[in-house]
Amino acid sequence: MLRAVANSLSSIIYPQQCRVCSGEVANTDDGVACASCWTETRIFSGSEMLCRKCGAFFAAEAAIVPVSCHKCDDHYYEKAVAVGVYEKALAASILDLKSVPCLATRIVRALESLPSREIFQDVDVLIPVPLSRLRGLERGFNQAEIIANAVSRSTGIPADKLTLVRKIHTPMHRIGMDQKARELTIHNAFEVLRPKLIAGKAAVLIDDVLTSGATASQAAKTLKKNGAARVKVFTLARAILH
Repeated sequence: MLRAVANSLSSIIYPQQCRVCSGEVANTDDGVACASCWTETRIFSGSEMLCRKCGAFFAAEAAIVPVSCHKCDDHYYEKAVAVGVYEKALAASILDLKSVPCLATRIVRALESLPSREIFQDVDVLIPVPLSRLRGLERGFNQAEIIANAVSRSTGIPADKLTLVRKIHTPMHRIGMDQKARELTIHNAFEVLRPKLIAGKAAVLIDDVLTSGATASQAAKTLKKNGAARVKVFTLARAILH
């Protein structure tokens, strides 16, 4: 009842326009997108056909055998999992997260089911993918750390925000960039400052979006080179590449 009243007052005093369809956001829990656009956003339930390694989306119904896109065969992480497809409400929420360090309540609730997911079983540490010092100063925060904090609260797995750093400033990846261009921009971009803290550990890299997987792969490569036993990847969204 109190939440319904708060939503009604909010819509009157400070109406929020949906970043996707420009309609009205009636529920503050939905963040920057309306309930209708959230309904149209593909959130993974586990029944989809996804690449068994990088989580690339193939179809709404799973195949009877594991499938692979083979674009990720040489990636250094073991497996990547996302909440849903980078589209509509989820895409709008992630874009907003780059300027406002706060997750929509709807996303936080989705993260509450994470402890039961296989990717977080027997994991020692969560590691947010770092920003370069320049981009960190420009933005004022790292959105991957915001996500890592929420995942840590949900799973009880500690988040380490200091061990992995980005030692060079790289250009922002764009959806239209091909695989080779992404790999070249991120090559040797990461460094581990405290290798003893990850030696023999199972880690999950945390980020907002997995696009080609080049960034996650290079970060995983650096962690493994410095002693990490296993590295998986968790993101809020998985981009669909054509």
